[in-house]
Amino acid sequence: MTIPSAEGFLQASSCLPCTATEEREVVDALTREAEKNVKHGDLRYLVSQSWWMEWQGYVGLVSYGENGTEQFPQATNRPGEIDNSKLVLAEMINGSEEPELQRTLREGEHYTLVPQEVWQRLYEWYKGGPEIPRKVIFDNPTDKTYIVDVYPLCLKLIDGRDSSEKVFRISRQAKVHELYSMVCSLMSVEQSEIVIWDYYQRSKGKKLFNQNETLEEAQLTMDQEILLEMKLGESSSGFSTRSTNDELALIPLEPSTSSFSIAGGPTFSNGFSSGIGSSFSQDNSFSPLLRDSEDGTHGFSGLHNLGNTCFMNSAIQSLVHTPPLVQYFLEDYTCEINTENPLGLQGELAIAFGELLRKLWSSGRTSIAPRAFKSKLSRFAPQFSGYNQHDSQELLAFLLDGLHEDLNRVKKKPYIEAKDADGRPDDEFAEECWNYHKARNDSIIVDKFQGQYKSTLVCPVCNKISVTFDPFMYLSLPLPSTVTRMITVTVFSGTGDVLPMPYTVTVQKNGNCRDLTKALADVCCLKDSETLLLAEVYERRIYRYLTNPIEGLHSIKDEDILVAYRLPVGHERLLRLEILHRRPDRFLVEPQFNINRKLIGCPIVTCIPNGSTGKSDIYAAVSAVLVPFLRAKAHSPDVSAVKLNGNGPSLDGIVLTDNGTTCEEGVSTSRSSEDDNAADDELLPFLLSLTDEKGSTRNAIDTDSNRVLGLVIRVLMDWSEKEHGMYNIDYMDGLPEVFKPGFMSKKTRQEAVNLFSCLDAFLKEEPLGPDDMWYCPGCKEHRQASKKLDLWRLPEILVVHLKRFSYSRYMKNKLDTFVNFPIHDLNMSKYVKLTSRGDQLPMYELYAVINHYGGLGGGHYSAYAKLVEEDNWYHFDDSHVSSVNEDEIRTSAAYVLFYRRVGGSSTVANGGPVDIEMVDSLET
Repeated sequence: MTIPSAEGFLQASSCLPCTATEEREVVDALTREAEKNVKHGDLRYLVSQSWWMEWQGYVGLVSYGENGTEQFPQATNRPGEIDNSKLVLAEMINGSEEPELQRTLREGEHYTLVPQEVWQRLYEWYKGGPEIPRKVIFDNPTDKTYIVDVYPLCLKLIDGRDSSEKVFRISRQAKVHELYSMVCSLMSVEQSEIVIWDYYQRSKGKKLFNQNETLEEAQLTMDQEILLEMKLGESSSGFSTRSTNDELALIPLEPSTSSFSIAGGPTFSNGFSSGIGSSFSQDNSFSPLLRDSEDGTHGFSGLHNLGNTCFMNSAIQSLVHTPPLVQYFLEDYTCEINTENPLGLQGELAIAFGELLRKLWSSGRTSIAPRAFKSKLSRFAPQFSGYNQHDSQELLAFLLDGLHEDLNRVKKKPYIEAKDADGRPDDEFAEECWNYHKARNDSIIVDKFQGQYKSTLVCPVCNKISVTFDPFMYLSLPLPSTVTRMITVTVFSGTGDVLPMPYTVTVQKNGNCRDLTKALADVCCLKDSETLLLAEVYERRIYRYLTNPIEGLHSIKDEDILVAYRLPVGHERLLRLEILHRRPDRFLVEPQFNINRKLIGCPIVTCIPNGSTGKSDIYAAVSAVLVPFLRAKAHSPDVSAVKLNGNGPSLDGIVLTDNGTTCEEGVSTSRSSEDDNAADDELLPFLLSLTDEKGSTRNAIDTDSNRVLGLVIRVLMDWSEKEHGMYNIDYMDGLPEVFKPGFMSKKTRQEAVNLFSCLDAFLKEEPLGPDDMWYCPGCKEHRQASKKLDLWRLPEILVVHLKRFSYSRYMKNKLDTFVNFPIHDLNMSKYVKLTSRGDQLPMYELYAVINHYGGLGGGHYSAYAKLVEEDNWYHFDDSHVSSVNEDEIRTSAAYVLFYRRVGGSSTVANGGPVDIEMVDSLET
């Protein structure tokens, strides 16, 4: 076979050796070509994510550090053979040559998908395996969006003639006639002789007869059974035909240890619509359903796991135990179905949810299989089709939005032009925005779940303020450790008072240098007369000064070395004296050759008056800042006391006048020329020379004055055995990096926080990220504005999402931090700006929790829900339901919290206004 190749790079027959750059360019070209010409049925291959990351590092692709900062990869060795062994089970499935995938694999976490041409080239270079091909599926031939059927539908075929079983895979988008063809091929029978039944949980359901229906539309689910029966009197294959019914004795197989899912996946039904009338039972009386339960219990039903659907089950259980929704869907809501809304599903999703809710509240303790609901949900939100694990909160958001669109009382949305506040009071502008929103969006979901927040943006340059009021369906609260980063900075004294000391502070990830300086000033007890000068040190030189207070912290990398110098307020008008250190080499023939290797320690920065640039001034300043480094057995050199009178230019004695000149109180650094001329250089405590910013030149220091270019004088101090015996340079060496992953970072992840600290982090003013710049109408430029959120009005049902998952291009992480949240009496008075009428406090009570256990990819969802009428809590773990004590509800697995307003009315008058006592009340 000829392997396609990128023209201009390598020939198809080429093999090793290939450089890393050549491999990267070939893979990039082949990938672009494959993506440009992708078509239905193309193959994509799974490659172990760990091996792929190793290969990316080898060829020089970018990666990201633990703080989310971009890092350039270090040179790595060429990876070994492709190792996909961790993606598959050891045993094959029913003797198939194709390996079976492991449970709960996730793209980007466990594997990556590459085109067939890329796989062939990688295999040619590296060998290994096993190879795991999967087909490309297009939902719409006119749309270029495609999915890869990573986890095809796995069905268990039960032969009604002899109860034998066979397991096979088929695409969920295959038509029923394709299923018949495959079964006929497997069983060596004619299609005209057989009939196939939906045999979910070994119970005969409907006959599969619509040949053009997809298997997903037929509601076949992962790992379920289908039943093959021979038509009576048509056993032409020589087998004796047996009647099969629900009581047919079948030999059970061991349950599959494999999970089957699909990566991504939009799937739409073509022209499939059941119609509103057909979706309801003949008896349209909803409330009596509660009386049908044999044991008188309601709301205790579990949900079958259809194949990695625990994320869906937990969200459903939380919603079907929401009192306003229970009352709404147990009544006749057909008059509110919106069949005209192009953003909805013509009422099908709402009807499917309503039917599922009624089943769950009428079946006692019998578990329900939500197959019909999943099918409808997949049509509205195609990314949830298939059987891959998904985020429960993301599904919840799409479900609430889909229910809203299907139940929107507004049939034709009016066009409303957005207006500015124009200086109007917040109350007036907020009410106008809310009325505009309600004019286009009016449903039970808006009535009960939606609130309003105020967003304020401030330009850091012209101070332009922009205020908007927007609706929200839930609050996504960051855990403090997800919005902050730890930065370590070594603080030096510019006055020679104390030794350098490293400080680690926590700042906002999207913060700026002003935030970092303020945090450092607090921890190092900065005096009112002092300020901090931030700098980055690279190769023992000052690489840059961070003097722009609004420069974003994203420019600071984890591996950088930062220092800060304590200097007097107004030091910008003084001369900055920068002291570099080097170890002299007597045998160095060329002084500038390999000079970087000779630099030692860390630069020290101090200040001197503008007119004091003589030799004695510079030596006095250097002597002063070196005092903390004196060894215990050493004394300040006599020559320093004699020649320089022991008086360095103490920065506490420098006073800046209004015109920018300086005077010194009790300090004299100028000397007579006679004294200077008499100075014996050999008796000086150390040897200094003028140098450049790289420390690569050496010029003698003039006795009287030295020419200054700019506002910085740089000197180079030579360290001989004499200086090493007098001063301990170890304090200037081995400075810590900005952030080094280790014990502190792991400990931080486990620190407990409370719900209010998460609310504070969410509402705290912070600068926008560098990729989220705001276009300032005042400056007419994009600016990294500061953003402040405020809760303006709160809904009756308050959904709180704890953002435990953080993502970057190559890094995904889950925080297992324990969040202490109130179960009763959550008082939101401190946070809400608009109070309800009657001065009713916005008090909330917890009634449901979605939990996530485990890590990324291999986790599991369950839900706690409270039956409000009996005041008891229950644990809904798929089909298993058990009682639980209230004090067991708070765990580190809590992911989404559901609160209801205490005293808020759950009565809904269809099409009517919201209860006036609700926080989200609206003037009508």
